[in-house]
Amino acid sequence: MNKPVSTPGVDKPAFPIATLPAAGMSHAAEIKVMSSSAMKAALLELVPRFERATGHKVVASWIPGVDLMRRVKDGEAGDLVIMQASSIDELIKLGRIAPGSRVDLAKSGVGVAVRAGAARPDISSAAALERALLAAKSIAYSTGPSGVYLAGLCQRLGIADELQARLRQVKGEPVGAVVARGEAEIGFQQVSELLPVTGIDFLGPLPADIQQVTVFSSGLQVGAQAPAAAKALVEFITAPAAAPVIRMKGLEPA
Repeated sequence: MNKPVSTPGVDKPAFPIATLPAAGMSHAAEIKVMSSSAMKAALLELVPRFERATGHKVVASWIPGVDLMRRVKDGEAGDLVIMQASSIDELIKLGRIAPGSRVDLAKSGVGVAVRAGAARPDISSAAALERALLAAKSIAYSTGPSGVYLAGLCQRLGIADELQARLRQVKGEPVGAVVARGEAEIGFQQVSELLPVTGIDFLGPLPADIQQVTVFSSGLQVGAQAPAAAKALVEFITAPAAAPVIRMKGLEPA
């Protein structure tokens, strides 16, 4: 029972069978997952391994956080919701997520990117970042937690009014895609959402003294059709062997 599960010929972390509660289940299940995009890259790597190891099928939807919140509030049925921890807590209070089911999966900081080959502004300090923002002709940010934070940061730096005409809030696609097309000179989003985008240069995370770390968590929906399989997926994602994948995709295990 303790031999590793691995895919022959593929150099990937092995997941001990002991971490797979689904192994003792009587039948495979279909798990409906609704997730914000911060965890997308990691899940695209981990979910196929989980499916091979357990026989379960995961049907995932990637939904902007504001839309995901609205859809769950409105009662859209599913098994597992993955988004920022504070939103999961709110959904628990509203009776949409089962009490006690929140599990923290990963932590993410805010990153900065420019178009591939463009000049790379200094973002090594708060003062340098402020200069980069003031010099930029256009700035893209998301509707998610990173965007909310950036808007507040500009207010705290006292430059929000000066930047207002240059700010573009992006919804429905990665901020990096807008930057890659040259539609914004500089872009801000969760590191894990910037790294997969081609056509950009990732400058790095925000300086530590002004960084905002967001915890992304899962919660089991009230009325879930495959609760045991959904819990098995969560245990798979939080298993120690998943940590290298989480880190490779720009996150830190929670």
